[in-house]
Amino acid sequence: MLRLAWARSSSKNSRVDPARLLSIVLLGGDNKSHSPEQSRDISGLTPPPASDKSPSLLSPRTSQYCFSMTSRASLSMASGSEGQGSPPSTPQRPPNRLGQERSPYLLQHAHNPVDWYPWGQEAFDKARSEDKPIFLSVGYSTCHWCHVMERESFEDEEIGKTLSDNFVCIKVDREERPDVDKVYMTFVQATSGGGGWPMSVWLTPDLRPFIGGTYFPPKDSGRRPGLKTVLTRIMEQWQDNREALESSGERVIEALKKGTSIAANPGETPPPAHDVANRCFVQLAHSYEEEYGGFRDAPKFPSPVNLMFLMSFWSVNRSSTEGSEALQMTLHTLRMMALGGIHDHVAQGFHRYSTDSSWHVPHFEKMLYDQAQLAVAYISAYQVSGEQVFADVARDILLYVSRDLSDKSGGFYSAEDADSLPAAGGSEKREGAFCVWMGSEVRELLPVVVEGATGGATEADIFMHHYGVKEQGNVDMEQDPHGELQGQNVLIVRYSVELTAARFGLSVAKVSELLASARAKMAEVRKSRPAPHLDTKMLASWNGLMLSGFARVGAVLDDKALLERAVQAAGFLKEHLWDAERQIMLRSCYRGDEMEVEQGVSPIAGFLDDYAYVICGLLDLYEATLQPEWLRWGEELQDRQDLLFWDAEGGGYYCSDPTDPTVLLRLKQDQDGAEPSANSVSALNLLRLSHYTGRKDWSQRSQQLLAAFSDRLTRVPIALPEMVRGLMANHYTLKQIVICGQRDAPDTSSLLATVNSLFLPHKVLMLADGETEGYLYQRLPILSSLTCQGSSATAYVCEDFTCALPVTDPQELRRLLLE
Repeated sequence: MLRLAWARSSSKNSRVDPARLLSIVLLGGDNKSHSPEQSRDISGLTPPPASDKSPSLLSPRTSQYCFSMTSRASLSMASGSEGQGSPPSTPQRPPNRLGQERSPYLLQHAHNPVDWYPWGQEAFDKARSEDKPIFLSVGYSTCHWCHVMERESFEDEEIGKTLSDNFVCIKVDREERPDVDKVYMTFVQATSGGGGWPMSVWLTPDLRPFIGGTYFPPKDSGRRPGLKTVLTRIMEQWQDNREALESSGERVIEALKKGTSIAANPGETPPPAHDVANRCFVQLAHSYEEEYGGFRDAPKFPSPVNLMFLMSFWSVNRSSTEGSEALQMTLHTLRMMALGGIHDHVAQGFHRYSTDSSWHVPHFEKMLYDQAQLAVAYISAYQVSGEQVFADVARDILLYVSRDLSDKSGGFYSAEDADSLPAAGGSEKREGAFCVWMGSEVRELLPVVVEGATGGATEADIFMHHYGVKEQGNVDMEQDPHGELQGQNVLIVRYSVELTAARFGLSVAKVSELLASARAKMAEVRKSRPAPHLDTKMLASWNGLMLSGFARVGAVLDDKALLERAVQAAGFLKEHLWDAERQIMLRSCYRGDEMEVEQGVSPIAGFLDDYAYVICGLLDLYEATLQPEWLRWGEELQDRQDLLFWDAEGGGYYCSDPTDPTVLLRLKQDQDGAEPSANSVSALNLLRLSHYTGRKDWSQRSQQLLAAFSDRLTRVPIALPEMVRGLMANHYTLKQIVICGQRDAPDTSSLLATVNSLFLPHKVLMLADGETEGYLYQRLPILSSLTCQGSSATAYVCEDFTCALPVTDPQELRRLLLE
């Protein structure tokens, strides 16, 4: 979309071609003797355009680390040998300004010989007063190639001096400041067709970008410029050709303002839900990979938003061939992921993505947002299919999060790094070192001969057969270009327990017990290995997603411990990330040195996703616990979200504060990627809240939001599967399920368990407990007319509070809900 918008706007504005702009910087002067293609090759910033759905155009493991939308040059650089060694240990330098920050990513750069500034007015004022260009470097703490660029370039004294003397250097954690990241990533993508992290952008003192890229090696490599060369050329052109740089950068920004505008035309309504949903299904089916599930061949991402759409599509097309196909695609994908190496069979949870088509060799980073969304996807699959394996995987994910990503305050940490030091020793961190196994390790750990096993097999023999462990390692060279996994094994389930039992002449129960015992022993060994870096930043948005995960799984499984954890998470959000005095969400907080929760020096105000994801989590928590305080806070947050981010003219929500003068583009995210678009989430939040509060304006606002995205929904709904779910919910009308009774009474619990056992994407659930002075009765006076039949808890299934006959029998309620 950006490249199309770019092409349209460039022809209208007769602007300088991006390649010419890069040529000016890197070659000196407006040198027309070099063709644009040659200039692009030299600049290293011209990849094939990224598709709407794929977060990357990568080859397996060459750029598995951070480049989520990677350029061709970045790809070739990533597969080279630079950056694989570690410098000898040296005394740590005194901290720079970043030593005062709380972001783990910024702290990783606190001892660089670079005069770094955090994003803020102090840096902007310095750039203007000294009339220097800004070097903006954006990344995140678990990004492999961010680590490489720091080690190679930002730890280099010469490069550090060049940067500090000639530029105002700003370091940004993209997870703290997604608004800054989105603006400049939009610029990099539009001018190069690709992007990723680390992102390197040069700005004028008034924050307008004029050149950008991703990872740069320190020195030239072939026709690819190193950072030293790039800095030298920019310094020369800033002195000799500044006007061309500034005017071209200005035209880029103006073109992007037009090309990224999303707004409804006057009187426009949302597109037909049936047509959009069918087109989304067809587009997903076209990209579906049949053998192992998932979408596209490799690298292969979990894409929970796709799976949730397909289950919602099935729910309204159960009797059709398309509906059956949608369900098959979903369940097969989830099964294969659960069997694959992307799933941590020893310590639970899921890695970021698979570098191959069979879900075997992952990029080993673990992200909170993946755990949250996959927990919901797996428990939804359990509701749909009744297969226990899906519930087990959902529990497995929450076990990992509870153990490894949880703060004692109730919050959740952001991520676990892919890289760690090998258990055998050494100063060089390696991808996956914490998670992989040599065949000899497994044999040493599991030497016992199993009584009754065919051929005198040991526990190791059985485990290695089941999980595909080989003496020479099970990772293909093409998945391991740097040789980091040579001789190592990534566990992947190769056979069912039944087949493994048959192979060794044992009972299924015996093999299940043996495998569980072996995994527990291996987990203990893992504890003794050097642990990967843990990003202990706690983000409101991702905590909101995780709140939904615990609430949804806890409700379906009727697991009180999981529900208590969800309530604890909501309490954490309200205590630490809600500024009651200013009535705003805060973006982040941090684990301090004494394990206490800390805020940054300058707390960051929340963005749209912080509100939208938390509101969704609160609505899910209300339906799981039926405690109205969470519904009340959700309504309060929605009012604040509307005030801060709603576009009254064009409809939809801006991603960040549209009045912030330091954010050059007022963007509305139009893609459900690794995280759903906050507008997509808001479309359904507004509809759900309208049913809980009786506020028709929120139902209308949901329609206006969907109308603003009509073009995108009509042309490429595969880019917005979560928003398509919101469109479907508006079309099919939410069922209002009202349970009359006392919350903890057994008959009430039986009716609630029936509701929670079913996948009902188009419903709201509420409890009418007779407390007529309570929150819900005040919002919905009609609840007073819905009462228990006799002394039994009673269920009403309604549409716009036109209700079917009341039922007291759980089986009768089930039949009613499935009609």
